Amino acid sequence: MQIEKKDIRALTKEQLRNFFVSNGDKAFRGNQVYEWLWQKRAHTFEDMTNVSKETRAMLEANFVINHIKVDTLQRSEDGTVKNAVRLHDDLIVESVLIPTETRTTACVSSQVGCSLDCNFCATARLKRMRNLEPGEIYDQVAAIDNESRLYYDRPLSNIVFMGMGEPLMNYPNVMKAIDMITSNEGLGMSPKRITVSTSGIPKMIKKMADDEVKFKLAVSLHSAVEEIRNEIMPFTKNFPLTDLRESLEYWYRKTKSKITYEYVVWKGINDDKKSIDALVKFCKYVPCKVNLIEYNPIDDGMFQQASNEAIDSYISALTKSNIVAKVRRSRGKDIDAACGQLANKS
Repeated sequence: MQIEKKDIRALTKEQLRNFFVSNGDKAFRGNQVYEWLWQKRAHTFEDMTNVSKETRAMLEANFVINHIKVDTLQRSEDGTVKNAVRLHDDLIVESVLIPTETRTTACVSSQVGCSLDCNFCATARLKRMRNLEPGEIYDQVAAIDNESRLYYDRPLSNIVFMGMGEPLMNYPNVMKAIDMITSNEGLGMSPKRITVSTSGIPKMIKKMADDEVKFKLAVSLHSAVEEIRNEIMPFTKNFPLTDLRESLEYWYRKTKSKITYEYVVWKGINDDKKSIDALVKFCKYVPCKVNLIEYNPIDDGMFQQASNEAIDSYISALTKSNIVAKVRRSRGKDIDAACGQLANKS
């Protein structure tokens, strides 16, 4: 019976060093291979040119590198690049490169499908197949960094976890991926340029605060009226706004980091004065800013983009209360770049 090989990137540097020592080699060989895997982004063991053929053969016999493959790449008229990413088991996730004049942002996925059931989200219609491994998350970022250099002649500047999946439902792997993305042994990006967006899972928000993470937090709020929130995001019945508020207050006490609320305004759902007043009140609990997001309809159903007048009413009310609010236009409409409606951060 053939034994399934382990993805070598699941090993820590120390475990790699120990592997080589136990196979009669020097520990430093583990350092070499670790550098190839992460900093040099090797796709195969054959790429490791300063490692002997015998050593490469031994690695090949014991491990695999479950590297992603960009299956299809689409470029929008506005410069947005959408990747359909094929995983080693032939499942597909999406990642998006969003350019502006001053930066390039990667919108990356954390799960195949999603654990949650937000009615307005196309990904929620796909059942969660599995969590992404740290290396698969890292690979998405590395691929977009390459595309940013190729198409825009500059390295990737920002990352948002706003693609497929709920990042806090894949917490250990997302944290390991961010550790490597920010490590000097990986991509060396600043954690301050990373935003993790959650639909609002209070106990995990508190855990992030306790873990003293250095990245930014965004919450897909979409309504500060309990009944509306429960209708558009049914899973939130288990996470009421009072619990979310408490967790965000805890986050700010521990991290002193402002929160960004992602907020789509829909016609006939949350475009009334009651919804506006509720959001203004919720924003006063914790220092924050609000991104009002233009919606990309996924069908002809109940979720339709609100009028400009409704958006203006939100902006006016938030501004009067000294709450920073911006409108985020959807990107990559001609290629259906789903991540774009929740990205383009500042």
